[in-house]
Amino acid sequence: MAISTNGSSPPALKFLIYGRTGWIGGLLGKLCTAQGIPFAYGAGRLENRAQLEADIDEVAPTHVFNAAGVTGRPNVDWCETHRVETIRANVCGTLTLADVCRARGLVLINYATGCIFEYDAAHPLGSGVGFKEEDTPNFVGSFYSKTKAMVEELLKNYENVCTLRVRMPISSDLSNPRNFITKITRYDKVVDIPNSMTILDELLPISIEMAKRNLTGIWNFTNPGVVSHNEILEMYRDYIDPNFSWKNFNLEEQAKVIVAPRSNNELDTVKLKTEFPELLSIKESLIKNVFKPNQKTSKA
Repeated sequence: MAISTNGSSPPALKFLIYGRTGWIGGLLGKLCTAQGIPFAYGAGRLENRAQLEADIDEVAPTHVFNAAGVTGRPNVDWCETHRVETIRANVCGTLTLADVCRARGLVLINYATGCIFEYDAAHPLGSGVGFKEEDTPNFVGSFYSKTKAMVEELLKNYENVCTLRVRMPISSDLSNPRNFITKITRYDKVVDIPNSMTILDELLPISIEMAKRNLTGIWNFTNPGVVSHNEILEMYRDYIDPNFSWKNFNLEEQAKVIVAPRSNNELDTVKLKTEFPELLSIKESLIKNVFKPNQKTSKA
């Protein structure tokens, strides 16, 4: 679905971005600067309606982007013991922002999560059958994922919201501790499970284009296909550090060192690929956007 704009020419763009101190929020600001799109970061707390309204009055944006929220530090296990804080940001805050934007006739681009599904009998690991946008979330293993599934369901009722299901985000900045590649290179042991993932270098510019097109509704926001932990670490070894090595362990062993189970799934990307045919598969995008720019070995 797209919200139509009146007149033959679209208005000059101006973005209001929430999540200034976050990874995605920071990258969005850099992209806007590079593209010459005027933008401002929101100063208000998401759960404070009056502050959000004041931000919109001051900035007068054409679109609002939400890259704020709680993922937990150092990981989602934090949410298990900080449930009220997680609800305040991820549920109350996101819903308040969506409601304020709707009242002002503004499209909200909401960076959500695809970690609300897990492989099941209808979507077996390795089958290539991914969860679609309209599928009901089936993963409630972590409190973080539970709140994200709740808010996604409620946001379906807001015709002004574009929900982007991000998964295991990766960027070309291999020094960033939030980068999935950086995370797994620092773990003592890793599981080895194919997953859908989001290459931010490729997909964040697409999210800006989605705003320009006033696209709304739910979108699986990952590169097509899946890639496993070992496949990524093999690329890391081949392109970055030929002496790199790692150890695997299984889900049962992993469960002993984490508080909440983690989501593993494949998302169907037909909808996104139809809208953006140039979208690269996950392995192609990893090589082009992440490993080639950082290459330190003589690999061809």
